[in-house]
Amino acid sequence: MPDNNAMAIHPLAGKPAPQSLLVNLNELEKAYYETKPDTSNPAQLVAFGTSGHRGTSLDGSFTESHIRAICQAICDYRQSKGYTGPLYLGKDTHCLSSPAQRTALEVFAANTTAVVYQDDDGYTPTPVISWFILQDNQNRKDHFADGVIITPSHNPPSDGGIKYNPPNGGPADTDVTNWIQNKANEYLKANLNGIKHLPYHSAINAPCISATDFRNDYIAALDTIIDMKAIADAKIRIGVDPLGGAGFAYWQPIAKKFGLDITVVNQKIDPQFSFMSVDHDGKIRMDCSSPYAMQGLVALKDKFDIAFANDPDTDRHGIVVPSVGLMPPNHYLAVAIQYLFTHRNWSGIGVGKTLVSSGIIDKVAADLELKLVEVPVGFKWFVDGLYNGTLGFGGEESAGASFLRFDGSVWSTDKDGIILNLLAAEILAKTGKDPGVLYQEIEAKFGKSFYTRIDQSTTPAQKAAFKNLTPEKVAATALAGDKITAKLTNAPGNGAAIGGLKVVSEGGWFAARPSGTENIYKIYAESFKSEAHLQQILDEAGKIVDAALV
Repeated sequence: MPDNNAMAIHPLAGKPAPQSLLVNLNELEKAYYETKPDTSNPAQLVAFGTSGHRGTSLDGSFTESHIRAICQAICDYRQSKGYTGPLYLGKDTHCLSSPAQRTALEVFAANTTAVVYQDDDGYTPTPVISWFILQDNQNRKDHFADGVIITPSHNPPSDGGIKYNPPNGGPADTDVTNWIQNKANEYLKANLNGIKHLPYHSAINAPCISATDFRNDYIAALDTIIDMKAIADAKIRIGVDPLGGAGFAYWQPIAKKFGLDITVVNQKIDPQFSFMSVDHDGKIRMDCSSPYAMQGLVALKDKFDIAFANDPDTDRHGIVVPSVGLMPPNHYLAVAIQYLFTHRNWSGIGVGKTLVSSGIIDKVAADLELKLVEVPVGFKWFVDGLYNGTLGFGGEESAGASFLRFDGSVWSTDKDGIILNLLAAEILAKTGKDPGVLYQEIEAKFGKSFYTRIDQSTTPAQKAAFKNLTPEKVAATALAGDKITAKLTNAPGNGAAIGGLKVVSEGGWFAARPSGTENIYKIYAESFKSEAHLQQILDEAGKIVDAALV
């Protein structure tokens, strides 16, 4: 049975971060260079999850050794595939991102890898790297470009992260990340023997390394995907909080280029992220979909016609509207899909969602007679559809999405928080209603949804047992009083293993997936009836999962 304490909210949640929560930046950077990972400890090896390798120098899971090993492994992978085009390199504003970029440049330069990175030691959003990879490869038949983004996304300030995007511009698939991970761990276990690197001052002056301003081309193209003129003509008053992230340097140039009324309400770049409100669990986390972390912008909701935020690498969106405040990601995804497929001249293309996203999206898609492609968790599952134009939109319940240009061609194959934010302004400009009001209309048509996610304690043995789950191991025939209509261990949209279980009934559903790093599994649940029914689903979900794992 789920532990309701898992849903307990920390006393500091939503309050300004106290000094006691702020990470010591000097200690963090010192540990990055001085700590040598213990290769006998699996927690200190390279481990690529759904968004690359993440960790912290304070426990030996993200250090200079890790970045050297990963970047050499990427060079080896590129060579094995014949990728000789430029590697686009970006970083966010986490403390460990700058030293990691320096290390990356030392390795890439020593391997004579052609690298393009942001000039003036600036920051670059993840979607911008995706966009440049796709632009560069548009007319290539070989010598493909790819990219690396140094970011742990919305993770706490002590964390670092690095992810690889191949020539299709999106997050690398498991076969690629496994290759890089395994090769990097070989280097770690060999005490870094075989890794090439140059001193930093030599690396940045190497002929293969060049700096540019990524902003100009990306910003100039925004009117191929968003009706920027409509936003300007409607004189929409926009508030933006970059949450101290890589998007900070983009919003004023966007406003100037297209004549938008944008106020950047938080202009601080602070690797301690001391300006943040504390998240639900008492940690500083730059999660633009969290009502606790977003308290600062939510408090300003009535000062603007629409406001929005991004996480540090700007691939996620958080939409704040006067009608309801911060929109739950599922609500905004439903509104975005309904709007795009009724305001773009697209035909014969589908909409993608992760199987833990709201069933309201299914109802919107069915109403519009759209093909719905339901995939496992991870944006990588949308890459091919966005790339070849068979998916007009791909979105995750964790506030990550992307969509096609007006003409149906690919924009990005990674999550793009900038276009999702600007889309909210376009929706308001073109409909005269903020997205919160439009979701209320969706709810009036299809009924209310009650959605949550909790963490359930488990054992390593039970976590391992998730890999062997089959629908036949679920003995239950009803869920919270409703007949079970589907038991899934593979995603219906592409047949890929979901790494867990989804059980669907006529009145709701739940899905369970093990954490990659902790002895917990995550339970996502939704009821189309009531909060009480949702709680009943949660209560039964834990029992169903535990019984199936035996």
